[in-house]
Amino acid sequence: MNPVNAIAELRLTTRVDHDRIERLLRVAEPMSLAHYATMMSGFDSFLRVWEPLVDAALPARLKPWFRARRRGGMAAADVDWLRAVAGEPPRRMNTSAVADLPLEHVAEVFGSLYVIEDSAIGGRVVAPRLHSMLGLSRGRGASFFHGFGGETSAMWGDFRVLAAREIGTSDASMALACEGARRTFAAMSALFEPLVAAPLTLDIDLDLTPTPDCDITQVPVAIALPSVVPGMDLDIELEFGARPPRNGDIDSGHGELSLLR
Repeated sequence: MNPVNAIAELRLTTRVDHDRIERLLRVAEPMSLAHYATMMSGFDSFLRVWEPLVDAALPARLKPWFRARRRGGMAAADVDWLRAVAGEPPRRMNTSAVADLPLEHVAEVFGSLYVIEDSAIGGRVVAPRLHSMLGLSRGRGASFFHGFGGETSAMWGDFRVLAAREIGTSDASMALACEGARRTFAAMSALFEPLVAAPLTLDIDLDLTPTPDCDITQVPVAIALPSVVPGMDLDIELEFGARPPRNGDIDSGHGELSLLR
């Protein structure tokens, strides 16, 4: 199969899965260091399980090729740096869905490899954002997204050629590759989804300064928040109108809440 056709088929088949991961991780949006540390704990946990699985599933002739491009050590180094230097401890992750990935056929393995190899290409966009937003760089918390630096494009081209050769030309093999990629995306989603909490409702009491028209100084307020990732800083400002009505319904005063999860 032509390398362009093989990758195009994998990309088309997994577009929804890829978009789902991007929505979960929100790498294109401004992020806190805590959010990034949580994300890197996820990649580190994923690769600690996935890389040995792939290595075991590949034929002996392909093991040296794979071992030369593993990025698990980079993710682990980032997690260590974030803990030691930035004070962000690793987060616990459930990797059971990764451990259960069926990788019995070479085509399935290369479909799974596509997911991680494609993330290396995406890292060329993410790495500059991490530097501008958080001051991170290679060796300083962002080695995983820097990957192999200037060699990344050539390594991607090498993967495309090898993937097309190993997947082969039959529809059945291409279907196995696509299934391997989709299952890998699903396992990654299963790992990251619990990090996105359900909508959070806060019940708080606001201390208000009494006025001549209202002597109520404490008001219970319920706030519904969108889904958040544990570790994110949430700054919430509550605004009320200028004067309270005389019927006792409070719509005046001002309060601020800063929440750290």
